[in-house]
Amino acid sequence: MAIQRPPGPNFFPYIGGVIAMKRTNPPSFFLNLARTYGDVVWYQLAGTDVYQLSHPDHIQELLVSNIHVYHKGDMDKRVLRQTLGNGLVLSDGDFWKRQRKLVAPAFHSKRIESYAETMVDFAGKVMSGWTDGTRIEMHREMTRLTLYIVSKTLYDTDVTESADGIGELVTTLAHIGNQQYTQGFVPPSWLPIPQVTEARRAVQALNGIIMPIIEARRQSGEDRGDLLSMLLQSQDEDGSQMTDQQVRDEAVTLFLAGHETTSNALSWTWALLSQHPEAEARLHAELDAVLGDRPPTFADLPKLTFTDAVFKEAMRLYPPAWALTGRQPQEDVQLAGYTIPKNSVVITFPYVVHRDARWFENPDAFRPERWLDGLEKRIPKYAYFPFGGGPRVCVGNQFALMEGKLILAALASRYQFRLTEPGPIGFDAAITLRPQGGLPMRVETRVKHHAAETTIEEAQQIPV
Repeated sequence: MAIQRPPGPNFFPYIGGVIAMKRTNPPSFFLNLARTYGDVVWYQLAGTDVYQLSHPDHIQELLVSNIHVYHKGDMDKRVLRQTLGNGLVLSDGDFWKRQRKLVAPAFHSKRIESYAETMVDFAGKVMSGWTDGTRIEMHREMTRLTLYIVSKTLYDTDVTESADGIGELVTTLAHIGNQQYTQGFVPPSWLPIPQVTEARRAVQALNGIIMPIIEARRQSGEDRGDLLSMLLQSQDEDGSQMTDQQVRDEAVTLFLAGHETTSNALSWTWALLSQHPEAEARLHAELDAVLGDRPPTFADLPKLTFTDAVFKEAMRLYPPAWALTGRQPQEDVQLAGYTIPKNSVVITFPYVVHRDARWFENPDAFRPERWLDGLEKRIPKYAYFPFGGGPRVCVGNQFALMEGKLILAALASRYQFRLTEPGPIGFDAAITLRPQGGLPMRVETRVKHHAAETTIEEAQQIPV
């Protein structure tokens, strides 16, 4: 008996979906599929049967209720393993549970709170080179800043001299990974073609930065109370320690994930604020009322409600992890009245779900104020999930949220930023969602409202 498939486009076999996707851009392509065919869409992409889920209830089944049925997709493992090894993003089963348990203490709320001062200090150092009229490439600046922060807080390491090089390596590996996704296969490592050679060189260069840090710390035996110390000192029940390769895989996974997503979220936030001066004015009024002339602290965050709303709204429109890695059911699964066959790929896109008019009025518009009246409690749980969800929710989500809001507050309290090139900003949608071609901006020194002139309550009521 033939399986009844969900509705979907009738692409030409194998390459049809890839060609159609390239005609637009991947985020818009998948958004159009959901808006055309509904909450469950079936199609073939690079020869693979794909089931795209866009309803929060179905996403909850995927990420929570039936999580035991789904494993990480084979294609994701083949593409990402060359960089991440068997780190948290790709591991499954008992091994993943053990590693998650080892890593989680580094992101305990009390420990995260202790990182706040470091985050603000590095933001100040990055700004120290700016003056009124300085032209910057904002995405590069945010990448550099978040690299400094994740290196210092999690690994007690200074990467000031190598930050730009690391950023270039990450960009190279992301674009190669995207090529491999769209072509539908990962070339074997022995094949002498540019894609393979370039990826190998980038991974070797990244290892050349990470492994000496691990080896030096292993030899010293020093416990600095950071994530790296926790990984090196962790022991299995039989007393054995993690190998250097295992430590490397987790260190690289969290090193890359810990800066890439936040730098992207901040880049899109600055772009949106530049394009929406009313929202920017309300943000500035709140910062002036709460902070005055001092930098932000962790204690200020509960008062910065509009700052929080701006960052949430930017991640709604441009979630850094715009597509969750695919899951493959290990047995046939019933979902939404359809049979999802074993080993097919089931995927969901935060970018798509976050732009659903059922949950967000005028969903394509940047409206931070929508978060100020309890929206998050009214919408379904998985209508907004920039960090994934369920047991595999991003282990560093609270770290990233605090970092993003503190950096936003620190920079916006002193400067405003203007796009120097008119027109829409394109997508560089690889493994994460970056602004295409970077983000050229001009730094403008702000004229502040004196704190006494605008109360916090008045600042939060400024219309947008």
